[in-house]
Amino acid sequence: MCVNGGGVRDMAGRARLDDAPERLVRAAIGLLAEQGPSALKARTVASASGLSTMVVYSHFGGIPELMGAVADHGFRELGSAFARVPVTEDPIADLFAMALTCRRLARENPHLYDLMFGLSTRATYRPLSDADLRLSGHSPAFRDAHAHVIAACARLVLSGRVERQEPEAVAAQLWSFVHGYITLELAEHFVEFDDAVAQVFLPMGVNFSVGLGDTRERAEASHEAGARLYGSIGQVG
Repeated sequence: MCVNGGGVRDMAGRARLDDAPERLVRAAIGLLAEQGPSALKARTVASASGLSTMVVYSHFGGIPELMGAVADHGFRELGSAFARVPVTEDPIADLFAMALTCRRLARENPHLYDLMFGLSTRATYRPLSDADLRLSGHSPAFRDAHAHVIAACARLVLSGRVERQEPEAVAAQLWSFVHGYITLELAEHFVEFDDAVAQVFLPMGVNFSVGLGDTRERAEASHEAGARLYGSIGQVG
């Protein structure tokens, strides 16, 4: 009986350790949201996940490597959210709905957003010595999420509404203006506006589309359609 009981306990222990990486990542994300990056210490993350400090080091090597896994988790969540945005006949509407989706996720956990995009507006993160590991923009998780943006930009170029150009370049430009806006909004640079999305974000998107070659009238209609599309999938925030 003791042997059997010990076997059951061993199996339970292995089950606890099998999901340890996910538990540690989720614990770190929760700590970021609730307390900010100052809470991200091996002991604190281990305690929040119900595991020992040694488990952090055995699975990730240390906090910097864990933070890389946290950033990847964030990009997988972003990619999943992009995938839930319907593909319509209006690629500009689709892209603006995706931009609003990205904004929502950033507002839900600004510290996680900072970590994903290498920002330091609210904190700094201890870097890894290996640049390939440090730069989240090189990770497969980032590339998978960004692929949704590139695909929508490819549809936009093929639509004939903008000048012929490389979808990857359009996606990089779009990515830059969207995350520039999000970063400034999170840092409370738009508090003087009653509705910064309507007064700043949407008009900036219209101007961006016109700059690519679209007409202002069509660009405005598409961005308004994108806002409605975003609202239809229950992501207003």
